[in-house]
Amino acid sequence: MADIQLSCYTIKSHGAKIARLHMYDWIILVLLAVIDGLLNIIEPFHRFVGKDMMTDLRYPLQGNTVPFWAVPVIGIVLPCAIFGGIYFKKKNFYDLHHGILGILYSVLITAVITDAIKDGVGRPRPDFFWRCFPDGKDLYDNVTTGVL
Repeated sequence: MADIQLSCYTIKSHGAKIARLHMYDWIILVLLAVIDGLLNIIEPFHRFVGKDMMTDLRYPLQGNTVPFWAVPVIGIVLPCAIFGGIYFKKKNFYDLHHGILGILYSVLITAVITDAIKDGVGRPRPDFFWRCFPDGKDLYDNVTTGVL
């Protein structure tokens, strides 16, 4: 038990070594970010929306429950700040590295899966009618009954 040293992994002593050991993890993390970027660029599937489908798509238009800027703050910045605080208390870079790597992996895998499903399915939002027709007057094609 005497040879076990707790809190001996600092950035200066083990930072480069830990980064080299987990180089492939960081490469996969970058690849996930590139895949998510490509999924946001490609054209999604466009689903036909007809007049008879509008009954399910007339939910009232409401603002966002959580502001757009708060999502990355709550999901990435806050956990990384907590991990940083724990690092400054315990001086264990190994835990800091793995905590940040885990948060980034979970966020990017969630983003890739969500964006892939959105692009593949292409279902309109429940408040589609009020987003497209804010004045409440709907317009349809006389032949196909599709939304104009």
